[in-house]
Amino acid sequence: MPKIAEKQVVITEIKEKLEKASSLVLVNARGLTVEQDTILRRKLREGGIDYKVYKNTMVNFAVKDTDFEAIAPHLEGPTALAISYDDATAAARIISKELKAMPVIEFKAGVIDKTYYDGKGVMAIANIPSREELLSKLLGSFKSPISAFARLINQIAENKDGAPAEEPAAAPAPAEEPAAVEALAEEPAVEATPEAE
Repeated sequence: MPKIAEKQVVITEIKEKLEKASSLVLVNARGLTVEQDTILRRKLREGGIDYKVYKNTMVNFAVKDTDFEAIAPHLEGPTALAISYDDATAAARIISKELKAMPVIEFKAGVIDKTYYDGKGVMAIANIPSREELLSKLLGSFKSPISAFARLINQIAENKDGAPAEEPAAAPAPAEEPAAVEALAEEPAVEATPEAE
């Protein structure tokens, strides 16, 4: 196969992946040992992420006139592509978790949900919990007040069924009015008489 045809096959392969992608993260993984690279690839594959090193010129042709074109200026030096399909933040999150064991990895840039981020932006996105984790936290925050309400309803039901409800305390008797006030109320009103001059 001629070289031009070979290049076109690679460009088409990248374009097809990007058409289905929700995110693309560029990574500089220079300096990884073979063992570290194998571990990283396995973890990304388990997360449903395509991770592959392509020539920068091929990637540049593939991203042209797509939502991922903004990453073109970062296509210099060794570059690996991590492509997510379902969970847009998965690639950044999985790679970020491996940074402690593999500090040579560096985020170059990325496009996540059609938004461009530089390396620092991708790192910030990596710290966002997954959709499942966020939903779990949201449901947990709903559960607490609902379970408290359920306990209250249960206590009310138990009081009606078995134990007699406590009698409400008798209302205090109104305070007696002082005798002087009562006497004033009983006296007839005296009309004021004009004073003699």
